[in-house]
Amino acid sequence: MNIKIKLFASLRKFGPDEQIVALPENATVDDAVHFLNLPHMALLKIVNGEHRPANHPLKEGDEVALFPPIAGGEGQIPGSGLSRNYRKNNLVFS
Repeated sequence: MNIKIKLFASLRKFGPDEQIVALPENATVDDAVHFLNLPHMALLKIVNGEHRPANHPLKEGDEVALFPPIAGGEGQIPGSGLSRNYRKNNLVFS
């Protein structure tokens, strides 16, 4: 099956920003990450616009976006009423 993978931020040094890859049926997000030979790190994995765990099964035509760990600063997020620590502590990486 063919899926589109987009790499963001520092992951772009490991391949093209966007690429179509052929994976076997029943492949997972983690299989796609291993296929690209990305370094082992916590990644934010988005499939078709929604956060998904590493074991999420992929299907033909899915779009996978991968982001490296993102750190925030201290203090208030302008206009949100939330602290930066709230955002940092509530992001889910798998």
